[in-house]
Amino acid sequence: MQPITELVLASHNAGKLKELQAMLGKDIRVRPVSDFSAIEPEETGLSFIENAILKARHAARVSGLPALADDSGLAVAALGGAPGIYSARYADGQGDAANNAKLLAALQGLPDAERDAQFVCTLALLRHAEDPLPILCEGLWHGRILHAPRGEQGFGYDPLFWVPERDCSSAELPAAEKNRISHRAKAMEILRRRLGIA
Repeated sequence: MQPITELVLASHNAGKLKELQAMLGKDIRVRPVSDFSAIEPEETGLSFIENAILKARHAARVSGLPALADDSGLAVAALGGAPGIYSARYADGQGDAANNAKLLAALQGLPDAERDAQFVCTLALLRHAEDPLPILCEGLWHGRILHAPRGEQGFGYDPLFWVPERDCSSAELPAAEKNRISHRAKAMEILRRRLGIA
């Protein structure tokens, strides 16, 4: 496979762009799909993998570049894996604060022992829009849901996600630390190996 020096990230999320650029390093330039199109493809897949491929294929098509898509979310055991693939739009697209409030309401009254959750990240890399063999990498980050938000770092559900091995919420971790241990970091580590990036 030809070395990739530039790719398009199939996301309009500035937080994801910043995290993934930091994880990929300086040898690969990451451009947001918004440089090429304001249209977001409909996420009609029923799994993180399907949605990641849909987004990567769209980004490769509009940019002409290799495309990387990250479909990730939070899966809460007590909610049957919800919000899952609907994590970003759990509260009907009203944003992070509304998503967090809805999650807390759904878990109200549950003790810590029943608040297990995991962040899931699926990365799909397509070399071109018609690539029949996407590179797929998955990372999982286990923790539990707090009863109230803690911390100011990160985005999404980070303030509610307790990281047992660090005794703090994801939103209390410095960005560099989160980028070493998160679901996205684990998936990216696999991708870096597949791409031969040290």
